[in-house]
Amino acid sequence: MSGDGRDDVRDDLGVAVALPARVGRVVSLVPSLTEALADVRRDALVGVTDWCTHPADLADDPGLARVRGTKNPDVRRIVDLAPDVVVANKEENRELDVRRLREAGVAVWVTDVVDVPGAVGSMERLLDALGWARPSWLTRARAEWCGPVPAVRGRVVVPVWRDPWMVVGPATFTADLLRRVGLEVTGGDPATGRYPRAEAADLDAGGADLVLLPDEPYVFTAADGPEAFTRTPTRLVSGRLLTWYGPSLGDARAHLAAATRDLP
Repeated sequence: MSGDGRDDVRDDLGVAVALPARVGRVVSLVPSLTEALADVRRDALVGVTDWCTHPADLADDPGLARVRGTKNPDVRRIVDLAPDVVVANKEENRELDVRRLREAGVAVWVTDVVDVPGAVGSMERLLDALGWARPSWLTRARAEWCGPVPAVRGRVVVPVWRDPWMVVGPATFTADLLRRVGLEVTGGDPATGRYPRAEAADLDAGGADLVLLPDEPYVFTAADGPEAFTRTPTRLVSGRLLTWYGPSLGDARAHLAAATRDLP
């Protein structure tokens, strides 16, 4: 560690991460955080996953290396990029890959996000650790999303996969985001996991007011998903605006209001 560096910063899991005073080379293994980091310091991003699609012009950047997927990153390629830090997420990425990177001498910052206030706080800590200024959209996100939770105005089912059907459970970022616009997720047995399996017929008959069908990770479309629900109305929604926690938070509330306009 150089004399102008720091070794007293800790990631969301409490692991000390040795970083230079101002980080200038970052590899992001988390699409949501890629969008956030690119917004703040686009020039510092040197590598991202194949699933990192925002900002929209990211694919046109010839100087940005693609390091495969979130679950199978190219560790050798990442090491060769000589990043000051790799940004990962406890749920999104594998502990095995984090360990391999650290064993190769690469600093890895692991985030842990389960709700909206936690996501905002996590991004604040990360940017502070990188030595980067907090953007105005992050300040607005804290003001708009981290206040009191409103009363429930509707119950929604949010499938994330089919064959087998899997839905968003209550102990997730998406469930907390929806709860902060007055919607409560339902469906499946939460005891079976954060994204429980369920039968489409049970979801349809479960008394939900609405089924929200996102376009990621499973790409639900008008021809793939709504036909499974004959009792409960469906709406197609942006998966990014349900699950990402960077600048997309600025658009999520209006998007969800439009998608659930028939609810009280």
